[in-house]
Amino acid sequence: QVQLEESGGGSVQTGGSLRLSCVVSGSAVSGLSRRCMGWFRQAPGKEREGVAAADSDDRTYYADSVKLRFAISKDIARDTLYLKMDSLQPEDAGVYYCAATSPWFSGQCGTESATYTFWGQGTQVTVSS
Repeated sequence: QVQLEESGGGSVQTGGSLRLSCVVSGSAVSGLSRRCMGWFRQAPGKEREGVAAADSDDRTYYADSVKLRFAISKDIARDTLYLKMDSLQPEDAGVYYCAATSPWFSGQCGTESATYTFWGQGTQVTVSS
C-alpha cells in the first residue's frame, strides 16, 4: 500500500512563500517516477480543487489561479514531490493534499481528482493579509 505524507505547511503573510513536500513510501514499484502526481487544496466550505500535477515524463499542469506563482517538481532519488508556492494570497489558504496514481498510469494526467488513487492526509496553509 502506498503512503503519502505531506509537510511544509504553515502560516505566512500575503506575498510570502512556502515549499510543500510529499514523501511517497510503501511502494515496491518506483515511488513516484512512474506515476502522475498532483497537489490539491481545499478551503473551508469549498470543494477540493486541483492545483498542480506532473506526469511521468515531467510534463506539468497548473490551475490558472496559480500559474507563474507555483511550481511542482520531483526528487526521484528521495521519492519526494514538491510544491513551491510564491506570492501567496489569502485565497491560497487551505489544506493541501498530495495525490498519486497507480504506477505506469496511462491516462491523462492533470488536476482532476478522479485521476488519483492514493492521497495524503494534508498539510495546512494559512495566509494572512
